[in-house]
Amino acid sequence: MPATFPKKVKILAPLVSLLCMLFTTVCYGQQSTAAAPNRFKFKTVIIDAGHGGKDPGSHGAYSKEKNVSLSIAKKLRDAINDEMSGIKVVMTRSTDVFIELHKRTDIANDNHGNLFISIHCNSSPQRKGSSRGTLLLVYGFHRSQEQREALRENASIFIEKDYKEKYNGYGDDAAVNTIVLNAFQQKYRKQSIQFGDLIDNQFRKTNGRHSLGVKEQGVLVLAQSGMPAVLVETGFINNPSDEEYLNSASGQNEIVRSILTALKQYRNNLEGN
Repeated sequence: MPATFPKKVKILAPLVSLLCMLFTTVCYGQQSTAAAPNRFKFKTVIIDAGHGGKDPGSHGAYSKEKNVSLSIAKKLRDAINDEMSGIKVVMTRSTDVFIELHKRTDIANDNHGNLFISIHCNSSPQRKGSSRGTLLLVYGFHRSQEQREALRENASIFIEKDYKEKYNGYGDDAAVNTIVLNAFQQKYRKQSIQFGDLIDNQFRKTNGRHSLGVKEQGVLVLAQSGMPAVLVETGFINNPSDEEYLNSASGQNEIVRSILTALKQYRNNLEGN
């Protein structure tokens, strides 16, 4: 006797099949023919200069994070425009203004960015800053062990008006509720880590800088960006040697060159060049 299934199961079966197909397509790409060309074109980069305006970010002996991050972000924009034809660069801010975190991600999402790069400076609790070097943050799904980097960046929301309404649910354990969204999250997570690793390799091997590596953290500005995203902690601004490096033209140019080289490698990998 053939098996019978409840009516609801019969109705849901095509939907489950479709979701599985979408999951496979998002994670692994079209597999209809082995020789099919990769038609993906990397078009838009979002550059986010951290903090700004009434939010200075961290500070060193003589400089503020908001100014250093903006200077590096503008130099990165100019370098991309000069050396990567066909790439559109969108800045979340290009002057010393305060941009709310949700508006930064709105800018990124509205412009259909293919990659979100957020530029920051790190800080350590010690007065003179014994910590040094770079750190790359990507958004992590598991937030049980969030560290101070994420807490410090997310603290910016409390400067904003009506932050409880704008960021309703942030901090709750809101699980991804569809297969398709989960597939895209996995894809973007993998690409974020790949780009973070490329930058980290440049910082370490090309510039010889000390690096804390690539870590997953629950940073809000990354979490709300619907694309691969990396937050670049360019150095510890309250470490005297790092602060000098971060404020020097040579140091900023090195940072920009490292990110640009990694970006070129990342684009080539995505486009199959």
